[in-house]
Amino acid sequence: MKNKEKYFLFTIENYDKKNYVKTKRLIDNLKLNTICIEANCPNRYECFSKKRATFLILGDTCTRNCLYCKVKKGTPGKVDLEEPKRISLATKILGLKYAVITSVTRDDLKDGGAKQFAMSVREIREINPNCKIELLIPDFNGNLNALKEIVDSNPNVINHNIEVVKELFKKLRPKGNYALSLKLLSKIKELNPKIKTKSGFMVGFGESIEQIFRTIDDLYNSECDILTIGQYLQPSTKHFKVKKHYSKKEFDNFKRYAESIGFKKVFSGFFVRSSYRASEFL
Repeated sequence: MKNKEKYFLFTIENYDKKNYVKTKRLIDNLKLNTICIEANCPNRYECFSKKRATFLILGDTCTRNCLYCKVKKGTPGKVDLEEPKRISLATKILGLKYAVITSVTRDDLKDGGAKQFAMSVREIREINPNCKIELLIPDFNGNLNALKEIVDSNPNVINHNIEVVKELFKKLRPKGNYALSLKLLSKIKELNPKIKTKSGFMVGFGESIEQIFRTIDDLYNSECDILTIGQYLQPSTKHFKVKKHYSKKEFDNFKRYAESIGFKKVFSGFFVRSSYRASEFL
């Protein structure tokens, strides 16, 4: 039995079905989206069972077309200005002490949706003040005013995933820009050195070991504090095919290297995802 099959067998047999249903029902009743469902995350059974979820704001439709991502692509709808209030209510009902909020990429919006992120932070702080907040943001096409609005909302962690090694950006992330993503991480520290920065990427696309180490170096040199590295798993037959499944030994080697050059926290493993067990990063 392959690692992936073993994992799903374990999660389906051992997750707390009652809590899973409660969490899913709450999200549905509040008309919220999660990256857990939209991206078909393999950890969703465990997370929902523990009353955790990564909220997906600005709708469920992305303006970009990354070849590894299952989130729907197309023309997004209007921004729901009541969404931040419903997210804050969900964090309160679930008793979250750590909330993670991400979004689809909205290239159609002048600020890329930065205001919606900031509003979500303010709403959570209003009714759930002891909850720490992590924002997983897009690149905003390099809009520094949008980034400043995010930083000024003062979340505990700002995450921007590099996603893949530089050499594969053109193929897998045609609308992304490797250098821009690194610059964004550095700019966060320039605007507010106290905010922890985080990034992550997947392996298994055909990259070389040297390219993986170079990506780790680039992220560290961009003043990134927290790093996640996980195995890419093809979400459907329409998506990019997995070229390699890395071993635990290899993931451990990536972790050791990243820690040796100075990363404060490193999570590297087959099922590691950017938002998985995010509260443990602090």
